[in-house]
Amino acid sequence: MAVKPEGTPCWADAMFPDLQAAKDFYGELLGWTFGATSEQYGNYTQAFSGGENVAALSPLMPGWEGPPAWNVYFASPDVDATAAMVSANGGDLLMEPTAVGDFGRMLMARDPSGVVFGVWQAGTHQGFEKQGEPGSYAWVEVTTRDTAKADAFFPAVFGYGVRSVQDEAVDFKVFTLGDDPVAGRMKMTENWPAEVPPYVNVYFAVADCDAAVGTVTRHGGRVHFGPHDSPFGRFAAVSDPQGATLSVIDLGTTEGELPEIS
Repeated sequence: MAVKPEGTPCWADAMFPDLQAAKDFYGELLGWTFGATSEQYGNYTQAFSGGENVAALSPLMPGWEGPPAWNVYFASPDVDATAAMVSANGGDLLMEPTAVGDFGRMLMARDPSGVVFGVWQAGTHQGFEKQGEPGSYAWVEVTTRDTAKADAFFPAVFGYGVRSVQDEAVDFKVFTLGDDPVAGRMKMTENWPAEVPPYVNVYFAVADCDAAVGTVTRHGGRVHFGPHDSPFGRFAAVSDPQGATLSVIDLGTTEGELPEIS
């Protein structure tokens, strides 16, 4: 598998107070199976779809005070150089570059608008083995109130181009690598409760959005938006039973014309 270009979303994981409950929930929601946990790596547990790596779950790290949340990692050929770019552009390093065995090297950071994200320099673990199919990663959106800071920071660190979606209903931009869209940037409005911090909204593909929403509610999770039809797929924004926010999207069910992007 080729190493992903710098700035490409390459991995996603989340920490939970109850790891087994998270495995039970995501096993049903996304059809995941799970590898063995390893105490050496804090019981970090790989998730698989059809035998291919798609994400990971873990218990909360000691001292972690935030709620459960999904995190995305952006690929880097040199995590130390990316750390320097994060600092030079006003970001905060929450975890300095750290080796994870021979799997790779990582850091955790927060952009000036408050969005927490990771960076991954691949070793033997090169990230998603499957994406854009049911049970796997589909898309990510930097979701923030301070769009000016995010729009300056992420392109400076990862070399993104920035394109605007022409839609009066939302303030949305697309980060690109060459001609390829790799992430979105969504402005948080009054529709987001004031207590919700900026975050990365990770989308996972599902075969049936309405069925996925039914699974969420049956397990005690919450639906924040949708299901909603769009030119990109039928999707919904939800929280899992432990409070981690994510979106589910049926990429095969589309409606409407694609918006103009310039």
